[in-house]
Amino acid sequence: MPPVLRVSGLTKSFVVHAQGDLALPVLRDVALAVSPGECVALVGPSGAGKSTLLRCLYGNYRADAGSIRVRHRNNLVELAGAEPRVTLDVRRRTVGFVSQFLRVIPRVPTVDVVAEPAIRMGATETEARRRAEFLLGVLGIPPRLWPLPPATFSGGEQQRVNIARSLIVDYPILLLDEPTASLDAANCNGVVELIRQRRDAGAAIVGIFHDAAVRDAVSTRVLDILPPGALPGTPAGAQP
Repeated sequence: MPPVLRVSGLTKSFVVHAQGDLALPVLRDVALAVSPGECVALVGPSGAGKSTLLRCLYGNYRADAGSIRVRHRNNLVELAGAEPRVTLDVRRRTVGFVSQFLRVIPRVPTVDVVAEPAIRMGATETEARRRAEFLLGVLGIPPRLWPLPPATFSGGEQQRVNIARSLIVDYPILLLDEPTASLDAANCNGVVELIRQRRDAGAAIVGIFHDAAVRDAVSTRVLDILPPGALPGTPAGAQP
């Protein structure tokens, strides 16, 4: 199947103002193409820019150069340099992102935090809450915690809420930044199974999985991300 996510020539630097506006290169000429049913695992040394790449794909960081095209509403949409309204619509309907941190409005009950993306997509409140309760149950969050705000939870519980919130909508593209980092073995297995189900249902997935067992269980291929300058003349993400 043709790719639903295609990246070419992606370059990103950060400016360090405290060092005389020094430009710190993070990504250089990254290339990536992902089709439905694929899970591409990003690997590389710490600081190579793996999380930065995910944030560029989601529109949190603006690329300095290159192209990020996604299939959105049956059209190819360029996200590099897109207007905010376009980026927000792509996030709402096409690209889901599981980050390492849960950022939500304080004091909102957990079940409502998880249900909100489905309601935003047009599901009724009853249906959205039903889906939310199902996912929370699968991920081992007991019903007694559902009415409580997730800010009161442990790090592992918050991460499972984060995963449930991101998986409640069947996004065609999923970005996963260490989704199992703070989970114990039992809950890690549950998350792995949910990711595999979403992949097998046709989602195109790009993820960072430092746990080799998790990476082997969910990925269909691996992409090396190299720091700029690590191998002069070889673009990061180049395919043989």
